[in-house]
Amino acid sequence: MSRISYENDIPVTADVEAESWAAALTPRLAQFAAVARHEHVTRAAQELGVPQSTLSRAMVRLEEDLGVSLFARRGRTVALTPAGRTFLRSVERALAEVDRAAESVRADADPAGGRVSFGFLHTLGTETVPGLIRSFRVDHPRVRFQLVQNYGEAMIERMRAGGLDLCLTSPVPDAPDLVARRLDEQRLRLVVPDDHRLAGRRRVRLAEAASELFVTLEPGYGLRRITDALCAEAGFTPRIAFEGEEAETLRGLVAAGLGVALLPPPAVPRPGVAELTVTAPRAVREIGVAWLDGHPDTPPVAAFKRFLLGRRGQLLT
Repeated sequence: MSRISYENDIPVTADVEAESWAAALTPRLAQFAAVARHEHVTRAAQELGVPQSTLSRAMVRLEEDLGVSLFARRGRTVALTPAGRTFLRSVERALAEVDRAAESVRADADPAGGRVSFGFLHTLGTETVPGLIRSFRVDHPRVRFQLVQNYGEAMIERMRAGGLDLCLTSPVPDAPDLVARRLDEQRLRLVVPDDHRLAGRRRVRLAEAASELFVTLEPGYGLRRITDALCAEAGFTPRIAFEGEEAETLRGLVAAGLGVALLPPPAVPRPGVAELTVTAPRAVREIGVAWLDGHPDTPPVAAFKRFLLGRRGQLLT
């Protein structure tokens, strides 16, 4: 069923049954609330800055669309009917929620005190990311951070869904919908139990560990892909004893003798293991920052992005 409504004296045909009630009614909710508050069409029109005739027609069309009487009219003075009072309670809650949402997004975009949604790898959470945020907030003390710690693919999917502004990840992603910039690289070490046959060495070729059991991160983690690729380059496929979700857990399992692992350096030395430099192949992981291509930045996000890009080559120092 089509009905004609008026917005700023322009007739608009709307199929109320075909579209959502929210789409059909939202433009008139603030008008309805103003009329209900003043109980007078003329005073409400003056507050809203619209002609009184436009507001009167809008209220009539609103009632026609709903199929109920919202007002009992006495000239230009009106009183809410029981249905109108019920409707007003929900309208006021809806308008208040819209106000809160608008204030929230405006606050998030505030250059001085807005919000940055930032994702990062578990292995960067102990030292690197806290240091970055501490340094950034020297010049931006009121910027707020919503932090997400996860593996790379999960963060990128969350970013695509709108849940993150940018993320610090490895390997540096290559996808048509993303912009990614390399920031630094981190050497990986072969971690072995401290009583292992290789433990007395400072350097080792990865091929020398071909017969070992490995403890690794689960498939899908960037460090797992790098481990598999480096072992393939060294001429073998690693035999997996355990697949986990967190690098320090793997280091603990190495200390327990469950296997060996390729891991980034720990934040603090861990007893029970020896950490060996891998001389061949070159065992490093690149760390970069990624964001959605074409996605507009709020001022605080733009400022943090510039800060990160300014740390090229110094991210891990």
